[in-house]
Amino acid sequence: MKQGKNRRLANAKTRRETGLDYVMFNLDLNTPFGKKQLKELKPFYPGEEEELCAELDRVQRMIWFVEQNQTLSDKIQEVFMEMKDPSLTIQRSATSTLSTVELFEVKSLLLQMRQLVKLTREHEIGDYKGAHCKAECDAAAGNAPAETLSFAREEGTPEVSTVPEEFFLADTEDLLDELDPRRDRMNTFYIYDEFSPALGALRAKKREYELLIRKEQKAARDELRRAHGVMLTPKFDMVLARSHPDFEKITSLPELEVTDQDYTSVTLQLKATDQVRKYIAGMEDLNADIDTEEERVREALSRRIAGRAAVLLANCEKIGALDLALSKAIYALRHRLTRPEITAEHVIEFEEGRNLQVEDIISAKGKEYCPVSLALADGVTLITGANMGGKTISLKLAGQIPILAQYGFFVPARRARIGLSNYMQILIGDSQSVERGLSSFGSEMEELKEILDNGQERSLILIDEIASGTNPTEGTALTKSLVDYLLTKPYISLITTHFESVTEREGVVNMQVVGLADCDFTKLNSEIKRANRRDRINIISKYMDYRLRRVENGAQVPKDALNIAAMLGIDKAIIDGAKKYIR
Repeated sequence: MKQGKNRRLANAKTRRETGLDYVMFNLDLNTPFGKKQLKELKPFYPGEEEELCAELDRVQRMIWFVEQNQTLSDKIQEVFMEMKDPSLTIQRSATSTLSTVELFEVKSLLLQMRQLVKLTREHEIGDYKGAHCKAECDAAAGNAPAETLSFAREEGTPEVSTVPEEFFLADTEDLLDELDPRRDRMNTFYIYDEFSPALGALRAKKREYELLIRKEQKAARDELRRAHGVMLTPKFDMVLARSHPDFEKITSLPELEVTDQDYTSVTLQLKATDQVRKYIAGMEDLNADIDTEEERVREALSRRIAGRAAVLLANCEKIGALDLALSKAIYALRHRLTRPEITAEHVIEFEEGRNLQVEDIISAKGKEYCPVSLALADGVTLITGANMGGKTISLKLAGQIPILAQYGFFVPARRARIGLSNYMQILIGDSQSVERGLSSFGSEMEELKEILDNGQERSLILIDEIASGTNPTEGTALTKSLVDYLLTKPYISLITTHFESVTEREGVVNMQVVGLADCDFTKLNSEIKRANRRDRINIISKYMDYRLRRVENGAQVPKDALNIAAMLGIDKAIIDGAKKYIR
């Protein structure tokens, strides 16, 4: 597990906007230890490529394990779901005598650790072992082809029958024996007689007193029934209605006493005789001795736990690491993530990348995500194109893939090559700044200052539509000047913009959204004419190509905005006028 450092790769807004928080929130973590480790997860920085590759190796091995051992993986998660965190109890055991409830917590943890040892080392649980053995027997008998023994996996994938050894727990069976002297391995806890011969003798004497008291009470109850015809329950009491004809007689009997009453009835109980009181006094003395002995047992067990505290807490760390690695693997499988190639160069390259949050939304609607490819290196890259072209989503994707990689996750792309950054920040519309009284332009400038103040070598700067909140002349000038500034810095800078003239700057890479450039407008217009007003936007989105392609300076500016406006019914005279101004 990566250790924390006093540095920050990305601020909270960048983690949110790039989708890192979304991925972390959707991990299927099941233990308090895994959730704690996720909360404390730190990124890897330049110079730590080997450590990051080791983390990616762990995730890869867990992916292979899950692919080949689905049932076993499910069983491990079932154990995880039952876990609570008794870490504070374990730490207290060194200085305090644990209560029965706290000892139960520790025993439950030990039982769960025992199950995990069986699962991870020996596969000794449930139907996984049975199914696997059955397949072996069937194959040996010639009833099934040999390939049925193997789980479906890609060619070249190694056989992985257990979780990686680094997640194996230390054996704590000896401590479990201490807390479970009967060896029944039930998830309960009681101070058993087996903990102490003296305790067993005291409890036996107490049971003798209890039998004597009950014998005396039965005799008194039988005498009451014989002499007065009064019937008591097995608990030696009765509920007597005030309307009973013998109410006064029964309530005045010296053998009975009132323990409860209301306006309709009274509850009467058999009074203790002198002999019963004598037995009770003797039993109270025994109870004091029993309490003392039970406390001595709890104290001894607490010291045993304290003696193994380091091992228990280390096991908890391993459980958390296994939970986190397993959840990363399962998430990677469910979302078709790929292991990124980590390189020493400061580059961000990916093919067919997918913004996970947007893809989930689109998939929920039964639609297909259009993947995007992009290659970035130190310098400035601009993304241009009309609204509805997905420029902002592509910008966020360019942050999502590298930030996931630096936190040790697989990434949503067919292939990715990532060089680690020291600093990442995204500048995008911020409603919180506007709510604080800043204009949208003022908010941008405030965030831009933070970026420029904190930028350093190997930074990734993502800027969405800078200066769009001011007049076009000043906005264009400011954007051009910012591009000039960023070209002198050792940063990967990606900027989306409507100011097409910015792309004319030498040294700037211009990526345009393909948009409707290759669209069959005859077919699109036919659908638009038949559709109602609400569906027209969705139809245009269906024909939109969100991929990016590199264009050289001076290339013709796409007219997607005018095309979209025309299809949505804007007067032809306005469209023609706009085209004249473009010319």
